[in-house]
Amino acid sequence: MSTSLPVAAAPVLRATPVLRALALEKTYAPLVAGGSGLRLFRDLSLEVAAGEMVAVVGESGAGKSSLLHLLAALDRPTAGEVWCGATHVAGPGWTLSARQAAAYRNREIGYVWQFHYLLPEFTALENVAMPLLARGMRRGAALAEAKGWLERVGLGDRGEHRSGELSGGEQQRLSIARALITKPKLLLADEPTGDLDGVTAERVFAMLQELHREHALASVLVTHNLELAGRCDRVLRLRDGRLAAA
Repeated sequence: MSTSLPVAAAPVLRATPVLRALALEKTYAPLVAGGSGLRLFRDLSLEVAAGEMVAVVGESGAGKSSLLHLLAALDRPTAGEVWCGATHVAGPGWTLSARQAAAYRNREIGYVWQFHYLLPEFTALENVAMPLLARGMRRGAALAEAKGWLERVGLGDRGEHRSGELSGGEQQRLSIARALITKPKLLLADEPTGDLDGVTAERVFAMLQELHREHALASVLVTHNLELAGRCDRVLRLRDGRLAAA
């Protein structure tokens, strides 16, 4: 009869999440006196680890963009907490000031919008360098860093062009370079391919995935494109104010 002890199963180790949203609620006041308000989120929670890309899908008006605004401190939750790493973004009795929120976004977050919001009066090189210039980095150093990022997204020969001289796909690649030049922990992308044709959307999404893996980002991607969403690590559906596996 064997007297050997059973071998214990190895513990499952889970990476500490970069992003934690806990029991979020968001209620908007009525537009007119006596009207009913809008309760957008109720007990919504989300965790995203480094190296994980999470897609959020849902019907129009479900609050997908509003959720990203809360995570980026562009808006404040009515209740609940948001943490990004060690930064307490929002919580009971606590929220970042406007200056603190701007510093948080510049330090921790890369944000890619459906509409790129490039500054038309500046060159592609200057647009990418803008977040570093906002930090107070010397212009020469910021432009040198931006040049490397332009080359990384395949726009090394477009640095002196203004945004209006670039195609839609080039503009979005430029906005990705601008979002990642600060070396953020968290990437938030709001319909980043929604304004592009199918072929260009595929190229932009492939680049986002490649850069996400290369920099071990925690990424949250809002999209209506279910095919692209299915290529993320997880797909969550926002419905009735909560997130659930799609």
